[in-house]
Amino acid sequence: MCSTGSTEDVLQQMSKLWSMLDDLSENDPAAYRTLIEKQIKEGAEFRAPPELDSCLCTEILKPKKGLLYINICGWKRVPAPQDPSRPLPVYTGKLETGTNEDQGWYTVLDVALNPVLLQESRENKAEINQVYMLALSFAQKQLGMTLSQQYRVVNSSPNSSPDELHCRLGFQKLSSAPKQPNTAGQTPAALLQHISSLQSENQEDSAPQIIFRPAEKIKKDLIHVISAASVEPQKPEYRLEVKTDAAGVPDSVELTVELPMVCSMSECQLSMSKDDVLLEVEDLYYLLVDFPKTVNEDTASAIFNKKKRRLTLKVNVL
Repeated sequence: MCSTGSTEDVLQQMSKLWSMLDDLSENDPAAYRTLIEKQIKEGAEFRAPPELDSCLCTEILKPKKGLLYINICGWKRVPAPQDPSRPLPVYTGKLETGTNEDQGWYTVLDVALNPVLLQESRENKAEINQVYMLALSFAQKQLGMTLSQQYRVVNSSPNSSPDELHCRLGFQKLSSAPKQPNTAGQTPAALLQHISSLQSENQEDSAPQIIFRPAEKIKKDLIHVISAASVEPQKPEYRLEVKTDAAGVPDSVELTVELPMVCSMSECQLSMSKDDVLLEVEDLYYLLVDFPKTVNEDTASAIFNKKKRRLTLKVNVL
């Protein structure tokens, strides 16, 4: 009985819709064409591929040390959030891991959000930072990893060509673009059937949908994390050694610093005196170390190992 009643309700609604469209096409052909063309245009936009907006890089602390890249994408098929108190819809792609000589072990995660949300967030630096921290929080929970709360925005991740990105997110590019129908010469029934076919094709290749916790609750948590991360750079792990000559006399001092979030020497700022050395990497690291011996700062040399992401400073003792 319930099933029959439900079917009858749907048929009645469809009958009313046909009637309204018939009346519109007869009484106001221009408005009818505008309505149908709008629906077809929205369907075409829905079929557009995801586009890379930005890429984050952070350090994986546990269970295995490495780097996590999060590709933040805009995708029109991801619904826009209707209310701040409701969950925020996202699509995520298949996780990809790999290794290379420069970076070691890494993981790539693609996260797609509604492009309007990303565009509005970019108008306010604090809001786009919240989006980034939201992605990090989601990745940590979803992947079961312990991540550093500090990140940097990079140009791209490994394996981030459009085809690779589309493949991981489940987007299938159609072999040919759909032809734009001649709306003036088609009946309401024919046009609605065309729109319906576009929607069903789009639904077939949609990526799995994952929902965050309510955005309002997340936003409060993120504001605290962002402020803490921006004010206090991390103190990196380091080792300080006094080297001796063949006679056992102190000859030089060697400082080795682990910098997993740094890619090149150009990101590091070194300031040295005969008594101490200061290393700064903007928004990431801060290290002030006293030398155990007075040194000759004019003899200092620093080398950055890109593969190990390690800075080594050597300076002679006076």
